[in-house]
Amino acid sequence: MDIKIYENEKIREKLYYKEMESGLKVYFVPKQGYTKQYAIFATDYGSIDNVFIPIGEKDSIEVPEGIAHFLEHKLFEEPEQNIFDKFSKFGGNVNAYTNFNQTAYLFSSTENFYENLQLLVEFVQHPFFTDENVEKEKGIITQEINMYRDNPNWKVFFNCLKAMYNEHPVRIDIAGTVDSIQKINKDLLYKCYNTFYNPSNMVLFVVGDLLFDEIIKVVDKSERKDYKEAEEITRIFPAEPTEVKEKLIEENMMVSIPLFYMGFKDSDCNLIGEEQVKKDFVSNLILDMLFGSSSVFYNDLYEEGLIDSSFGSYFTGKKSYGHSLVVGESKDPKEVYNRIISLIDKPTESILLEKDFNRIKSKGIGEVLMGFNSIEFIANNFIDLYFDDFLLIDYLDLLESIEYKDIIERFKSHFTKDNVVLSIINPLS
Repeated sequence: MDIKIYENEKIREKLYYKEMESGLKVYFVPKQGYTKQYAIFATDYGSIDNVFIPIGEKDSIEVPEGIAHFLEHKLFEEPEQNIFDKFSKFGGNVNAYTNFNQTAYLFSSTENFYENLQLLVEFVQHPFFTDENVEKEKGIITQEINMYRDNPNWKVFFNCLKAMYNEHPVRIDIAGTVDSIQKINKDLLYKCYNTFYNPSNMVLFVVGDLLFDEIIKVVDKSERKDYKEAEEITRIFPAEPTEVKEKLIEENMMVSIPLFYMGFKDSDCNLIGEEQVKKDFVSNLILDMLFGSSSVFYNDLYEEGLIDSSFGSYFTGKKSYGHSLVVGESKDPKEVYNRIISLIDKPTESILLEKDFNRIKSKGIGEVLMGFNSIEFIANNFIDLYFDDFLLIDYLDLLESIEYKDIIERFKSHFTKDNVVLSIINPLS
């Protein structure tokens, strides 16, 4: 059996890898003594992949918004018995999610792992779409869309993305709209499935007190053998201007206190692998230094009653987009915005102290080490990093390599007044 083993002695973790004949990559992290087991079967296909050249064709197509999420729903459709009932029979807890970049199917269990793994591989690789069950799903997803449309937290987030991005599909709701999903049909679902659910575009990750040989045997027995040789998928994204689309979006909804999202649009995109993940680390370290609960800024505004414990920040970035978000509730969001603008306008070395960098970085290293005790942390971060072309087992080494000068350089290029937007949800008057 052609197996590759990655090992990081510092964190005492091993990563096993094998590529199946179908092209499917299978990874495994053993965790001896753990009672819980976890598996994720994911594809490099998210809601932003709306324009692409289907496998076997020459011309690009534009599919309806929300189709990746719709497809995730439909894969749970079985000709006979409900797939949830099958997992329940073996004590498995199955779930799935679609985000901007990936669609993933997962389960956790404490018993009958290999039986649950067989179910996972089989149901994801056997789509069952009919005109009738596609039409039925539209009603279910319409209810979901309407529920999120009335959710102020969801609304303030997507209004922020719509303010930052002019053309990029990250500004579109993952579930699409009530109108867009009406255009989805069986043929379009199969076209997306055949393009993006080819094993060569997917990864299976397993973690737990298990045997890799047994995992491979189950996958080999369960997976389809009739996939055609993989073609490279051509994804097409519109040219996104560096400038933001709108500086401010305000809306009124049923909230007691105004909600806000302040976004800094990233212009340093088209990175992959170590460069992309390092940028992610550095950006989040800066945000923690400036706005974390131990920062001077946080405590000053908290004492003044301008923010509460909902205040927070994070950076998210992929090859074609990226942004830092500062979020929370406030009686005066525009004053919080002005205070943040005043903060970033100060000399960089006066607000980003080296001693704070060392402290926050040490905290980050501790959180990563603690994370390796959680199989959910390991599995979810593995998948996210894998599609960035980076392996989780190298995560800690990369964090340790970050220097203070990286913080200063990144801050000056990313946190400017030109690339910032504000989204507010005000209470109904």
